[in-house]
Amino acid sequence: YKRAVYHALLDRVPEDKKDSVVTVLMVVGAGRGPLVKSSLAAAAEAQRKVKVYAVEKNANAVVTLRTLKNEVWHDKVTVVASDMRLWQAPEQADILVSELLGSFGDNELSPECLDGAQKFLKPDGISIPSKYTSYLAPLCTHKLHNELAVAEEIKQMEMPYVVMLHNAVRLSRPQPCFEFIHPNPECNRPAGPDNTRYMCLRFNVQESLCLHGFAGYFDTVLYKDVMLSIHPETHTPGMFSWFSAYFPIHEPVYVPAGGVVEAHIWRKVSSSKVWYEWAISSPVQSRIHNPQGRSYFIGL
Repeated sequence: YKRAVYHALLDRVPEDKKDSVVTVLMVVGAGRGPLVKSSLAAAAEAQRKVKVYAVEKNANAVVTLRTLKNEVWHDKVTVVASDMRLWQAPEQADILVSELLGSFGDNELSPECLDGAQKFLKPDGISIPSKYTSYLAPLCTHKLHNELAVAEEIKQMEMPYVVMLHNAVRLSRPQPCFEFIHPNPECNRPAGPDNTRYMCLRFNVQESLCLHGFAGYFDTVLYKDVMLSIHPETHTPGMFSWFSAYFPIHEPVYVPAGGVVEAHIWRKVSSSKVWYEWAISSPVQSRIHNPQGRSYFIGL
């Protein structure tokens, strides 16, 4: 994030204006301040002036932010105790910085939160991150399936989990699933942005294995060529901030060598919640998991 902010500041303010232009930078979902610290460090390294707003709705985190402001940041940072979707900003931002991503990219409401915050980003403003993409791969994992099956409750098989995958084998390479871009051009539509998604993915399987569900990953473009990834083929070295997601299926399915796994996944949105539904249609037809968010959802 520091590198992304550094390059964004250099692009935003040319060298001959670095002493006169102050860049308004808003960290939305500031938590206990790591992105604020990174942004201030990037500004110091880039030798650019910044005015930072730290927006956070969690009361406990706000206490930490205010302590840091009083003891370290002083007048460099304005702490805002508010939901970013509801806050009425006193001015528009040049750069919007956030870290709202989950193990499946959009599973912690980053699209909804950043769409809500976009109203206080200048028309030519920069969002960090600018894009994120989720990925799915069919997975054989007897251990995880058995641990969930013991509960004998439907809901245990109808929610995604965050896991460090050890005793598991991917049946095929991950394929891209859902993509979100910020600033979101759909925010200008009269009806607002549509963050529902549907994807059908076909995976060719080389080796006979049992399908127990799907592994979920994501990668994100923070700014231009600055990226973060938990995709197995492009994983950012030394990064342990996120583990993989796991979407189980009720009944294990044998997939022969040369077979095809066809998966369907929906991201659904209502006025009060966001949830995923998923199913397979090959090599057999499964039930739809988590219909209407009956077992798992994220509240808006």
